[in-house]
Amino acid sequence: MRQYAIITGSYWAFTLTDGALRMLVVLYFHQLGFSPLDIALLFLFYEIFGVVTNLFGGWLAARLGLATTMIAGLFLQVAALSMLLVNEAVLTVAYVMVAQALSGIAKDLNKMSAKSSVKLIAGSGEGRLYRWVAVLTGSKNALKGVGFFLGGLLLATIGFHNAILVMAVTLLITAVASVFLLDRHLGKTTFKPKFKDLWSKSSKVNWLSAARLFLFGSRDVWFVVALPVYLQLELGWSSIAVGTLLASWIVGYGVIQALSPMITGTQAGRHPDGRTAVAWGLVLACVAAVIVVGLTLDLPAEATLVGGLLLFGAVFAINSAVHSYLILSYAQADGVSLDVGFYYMSNAAGRLLGTVLSGWLYQVYGLEICLVVATGFVVLATAFSAALPRRVELLQ
Repeated sequence: MRQYAIITGSYWAFTLTDGALRMLVVLYFHQLGFSPLDIALLFLFYEIFGVVTNLFGGWLAARLGLATTMIAGLFLQVAALSMLLVNEAVLTVAYVMVAQALSGIAKDLNKMSAKSSVKLIAGSGEGRLYRWVAVLTGSKNALKGVGFFLGGLLLATIGFHNAILVMAVTLLITAVASVFLLDRHLGKTTFKPKFKDLWSKSSKVNWLSAARLFLFGSRDVWFVVALPVYLQLELGWSSIAVGTLLASWIVGYGVIQALSPMITGTQAGRHPDGRTAVAWGLVLACVAAVIVVGLTLDLPAEATLVGGLLLFGAVFAINSAVHSYLILSYAQADGVSLDVGFYYMSNAAGRLLGTVLSGWLYQVYGLEICLVVATGFVVLATAFSAALPRRVELLQ
């Protein structure tokens, strides 16, 4: 429990700065006159290096331990934040892309390490594993939402430079504390994994990873760039208003994730399997389609988007929580970070795809097409989930 608390605390601190940084970058560079596509490109390396980091980070964690990779992620995020403490004239697209690349590596080292640790700490009980990963993931996303709000608030009050400085100092303190508190042996394998072990040999992990790619692509294709820019440009919202809405969405998303074991019936002794992923995927596809229909019929855009966003977030949170449980259930206990790293590589690939498409589709076609693509991505995620086994088999 002590290690679980330390890991969760470190993960929370990282997530708070990551959410704030995302909102700061989107809003600040929009104010500087960057186009939606330019803003999407700022996150290109963030997502690309996230893909690479998850693949190789799982291998590194298996050899060096999960504490080492988690601490490395914290210090890398401090470095990424420090890169942005320069004169405004230096903040070109290329320069910020490099800083975001470091942040992407840091984020996924931290995330992969935290999620993998839960598998080892929770033990073999399915109910406890589901509850613990739901609490970790849900609380993380709730704090990410707080970070979204914090980013918008800090930008409006103390400015971009001071906001970055405050976050860098806070995270540095967290990183130093983690060096002394985390168990360095957690997650080390009894064997030395080779490079060929980077690729999952489990069909369950492969199908789930494919579903995860399109699930997160469906969220980011309209949420990352298109929605906040649309709210400012088309509806005239202020940066604080946009930050507050997206923050509330993420907080609610996190709360639903934390409650997902009760929502999906775990309290009655039922645990998620392939059927659960398919059922909730179909519900999410319907929600996305309803938002598209509402905009097509020229219903009030503000009400349609805000209401649709809240409903989409609630159902998406349950889908994500089910996936997070399934990957830890499918993963081998010895070398858990290898399977988890491969899975989150697909997660990062989905974010990459969604982020790039969010900027490009919105700039060329508008928000409505972003939502159409989001609906198609959910359908694909559900189709891949149909190949998952009906019952979860925990591999010890």
